Amino acid sequence: MKKQPLYSRSVRAGLSYTTRQPLPPEEPIRQIVWRWWKGFESRHPKKVQFGFSSLFAVLAVVAYAWITPEPQHLTQRDINNAVTYTLDRRPPAPSVASVAYDVIRRSVVRVDGDVQHEGRPLDIARIDETIGTGVLIDDQGTILTNLHVAAAAEHLTVTFWDGHKSPAVIVGAQAQDDLAVIRVMEPPEEMFPATLTSTRGLQLGDEVVAVGFPFGIGPSVSSGVVSGLRRDYVQDGEVKLRNLIQFDAAANPGNSGGPLINRDGEVLGIVTAILNPTSDRFFVGIGFAVPIENAMGGVGMNPF
Repeated sequence: MKKQPLYSRSVRAGLSYTTRQPLPPEEPIRQIVWRWWKGFESRHPKKVQFGFSSLFAVLAVVAYAWITPEPQHLTQRDINNAVTYTLDRRPPAPSVASVAYDVIRRSVVRVDGDVQHEGRPLDIARIDETIGTGVLIDDQGTILTNLHVAAAAEHLTVTFWDGHKSPAVIVGAQAQDDLAVIRVMEPPEEMFPATLTSTRGLQLGDEVVAVGFPFGIGPSVSSGVVSGLRRDYVQDGEVKLRNLIQFDAAANPGNSGGPLINRDGEVLGIVTAILNPTSDRFFVGIGFAVPIENAMGGVGMNPF
């Protein structure tokens, strides 16, 4: 029996082969997306508009955050520097002496006295001038000063803070406390009496200010503290004055009769003497004032 071949190279009759047709080319993905987008846009125009608006807003926020620098956090050092800068720019507070003087300045007067002597050998009159200070104590032109400023003078002239001048006369005296009360004869239109205050609460170390015309220069202001209370003033071995306030604010000849005031510009006492360990008349750091209670009581006036 003849075997059939499993395959044969010969072309069998009746069989034919055709060439395979190629598939159509694939459509690019971007065209597919574009076609989808146009369809979506035509179907949902409002959603598309809202989406673009939202996207623009997000991009704007991102851009702002990108270009805006990150805020710096303040440290304690930054705060301290800012506070120091602010304090440095503040005007300095006025001194105690400045504030006190501004209160009393219109109540302080200059007292000039003419002392006439017979000249020798030509018998020509020689006129010396005494210079002191006083403090106005009422609106009638009454002034408290030292007796040694006013007593030796034949003529007294008082000069007020605004330059107004007036002759004056002695209307009271208390030699024990070296005090005199004088009154001007031609008072200015407006006067500013000083405010007097008790020394009862005065303590060592309290700030005080002396106002006057040392050596005729002034008004001059000096400041210091209370150095002692109830002091005696001794001269040539003899007690001249008692119960004095000791202070270290500068005082010189010409300050006599001027006010010793506290930081509020209130009169505590009347400057009366300075300690001179030598014959030179200059300040060495120790001045004395009669307490205002003694001063007013000594001339028969109520201080308060």
